Amino acid sequence: MSNSKLVQYPDGYLDRTPIFQFILLSILFPLWGAAASLNDILITQFKSVFALSDFATALVQSAFYGGYFIVAIPASLVIKNATYKVAIITGLLFYIIGCGLFFPASKMATYTMFLGAIFAIAIGLSFLETAANTYSSMIGPKKYATLRLNISQTFLPFGSLIGIFLGKYLVFQKGESLHSQIAQMSGEQLRLFKLQNLQHTLEPYMYIIMVLVIVAIIFLFTKYPKCKVEKVLHDKHELHPGTAETLRYLSTNKRFCRGIVAQFLYVGMQVAVWSFTIRLALNIDKTINEREATNYMLYSFVAFFVGKFIANFLMTKHKPVKVLFYYSLVGSLLVLYVMFVPNISAVYAAILLSVLFGPCWPTIYAENLAVIDNKYTEIGGAVIVMSIVGGAVIPAVQGFISDAFHSMQHAFVVPLFCFLFIGYHFYREMKQSKVQGDN
Repeated sequence: MSNSKLVQYPDGYLDRTPIFQFILLSILFPLWGAAASLNDILITQFKSVFALSDFATALVQSAFYGGYFIVAIPASLVIKNATYKVAIITGLLFYIIGCGLFFPASKMATYTMFLGAIFAIAIGLSFLETAANTYSSMIGPKKYATLRLNISQTFLPFGSLIGIFLGKYLVFQKGESLHSQIAQMSGEQLRLFKLQNLQHTLEPYMYIIMVLVIVAIIFLFTKYPKCKVEKVLHDKHELHPGTAETLRYLSTNKRFCRGIVAQFLYVGMQVAVWSFTIRLALNIDKTINEREATNYMLYSFVAFFVGKFIANFLMTKHKPVKVLFYYSLVGSLLVLYVMFVPNISAVYAAILLSVLFGPCWPTIYAENLAVIDNKYTEIGGAVIVMSIVGGAVIPAVQGFISDAFHSMQHAFVVPLFCFLFIGYHFYREMKQSKVQGDN
């Protein structure tokens, strides 16, 4: 289907979805899924190599999601003044640069340099997510915006699984756990062993760079519709609302603000659960090593993938806000199980949480976009992406609580609080939807 045959409506949506462009756009989603899941590997690797606390290891996620927060508004301005495609290509270039920085980081062998490389990757991913999430929701009829974004997000777990496989077989090695091996070494032997393990972190990023280059070239030569709101207003001030005006408008929209808090807590909760699943398994079962414990993350991402299909089906039968409300209730019960059951079944309960994570991000994102005026879409989408900074904050809080109480399980009280607020948010949205329906 050629773009010239597409009809774009004044609100930026299309009369139908260009299939090839939509599939190519959806392929971006697993690219940041792989980077995010590799962080879960790095957290476990760095804890032993650099002798870090749980709080310090969570700084990997702080660097990663802090980059999202800082760059989301600049990315939105690129979209506003150029196109979604330009923002996507910019994101791919920064992603490639960030992966390349792992090579000098492994030579310098400092935790700070690795955090810098992760931050650079996050800059690229912020451009990609700011553009791709909004673009996916808009590249077709408006009534299917939420479903379309959920379909694109269904590709994300493939990247997460690939990232975990790369980490399991390229970063983690066979034998005893890193902690056990390091405890038996000292002096020059220990230094060389740590350097060798840092070299293993390079290998996944070599493969990622090759894929990114290919995707960037394909995007460069593929034509895309603009999907921008048509300039039909006569008042120039209304036509081009500035960033400050847009932020004032968004700050007065209570539903949007509550949705931002829900997205902040959801992202933080998901990142925290995934960051500490391997550590939870190692704490409960002392007989396994890092490579074996990584299997639990593989199960988590399979559950995440399955959860997206289940949610997509449920959302064809029920309103998305209703599905997310009941998901939050079930999630709260599962987190309580993780907190208080002192055996390996607690890890499986943490895995089941991933089934519930599937529809959260795209549903909150699309529902939040729907409650703001179209002329604020670009920056509104960026503000939602900025809420990803929850991934920088919530894991650090959970790591701090784990260190303070010497219990990784009890630290899961943080995801419990997050689920409860998300449930509250969607309960309010259910009520709002019912009032609008009655009217």
